[in-house]
Amino acid sequence: MSFPVAVQLYSVRDAMAEDFEGTIKKVKEMGYDGVEFAGLYGKSAKEVKEICAENGLTPISAHVSFDEIAADPERVIGDYAEIGCKYIAIPYAPEDRRPGAPLFDETVEGIREFSKIAKKFGITMLYHNHDFEFKKIDGVYGLDLLYSLLTPDELQTELDTCWVNVGGENPAEYIKKYAGRAPVVHLKDFVMSGKDKPQKLYALIGIDDGAQDEEESEAFAFRPCGYGVQDMPAILDACKEAGANWVVVEQDQPSMGKTPLESIKMSIDFLKTINK
Repeated sequence: MSFPVAVQLYSVRDAMAEDFEGTIKKVKEMGYDGVEFAGLYGKSAKEVKEICAENGLTPISAHVSFDEIAADPERVIGDYAEIGCKYIAIPYAPEDRRPGAPLFDETVEGIREFSKIAKKFGITMLYHNHDFEFKKIDGVYGLDLLYSLLTPDELQTELDTCWVNVGGENPAEYIKKYAGRAPVVHLKDFVMSGKDKPQKLYALIGIDDGAQDEEESEAFAFRPCGYGVQDMPAILDACKEAGANWVVVEQDQPSMGKTPLESIKMSIDFLKTINK
């Protein structure tokens, strides 16, 4: 069994902003089967649906912030349903919404309400983790706490294998832990020297204030799949065991002197050699 492979378009966000249709076409030509959105760049749902159809790409999912959904759940979820997405993932939790933080309970209840609306549109809600959810609260990882408070019917996982690893867990084993609740898995490779994480780790994904200094940029870097430390064959085997439907390539920042488009091409070319 081989998996259909999508790409998180955040990986090529500058190209998307400059040439939405042209970038979608290039993604298809590389060999990707689907796409996961991170914004629509001013396009209407109808336009995006048509562009995907014209290029033979499946619009599987979208990353949409909690606050954006909360502002108008029916419209936001309805737009992605019109595009054809089957999943919407909350991509990141700001500090006040994380497990143990003041707005965590409100966030859990919000996701529960989003899920009710999403079901009407045939959409499943997901949560996309980073490594901060692997901080323990009363002996339990924050991520596990989140999933314990919501049923699989209300929230499924979108495990990011890079951040699971950085958080201190084996990605393949963690995927298997959520067998039956892991329909979409993020394939992300990286390198990290030393045991200490860079202080400005999230500068790489546009969240931390400031930027990494030169020493930190050498201590951690994202890589195309197959060019870092991740055991991708084991991860794919775990995806199969867990019943995943899609795997999604994501590379937040390019490295190795490559452009974002070159990076995602390297990832799909590598995956073609092991995704059989």
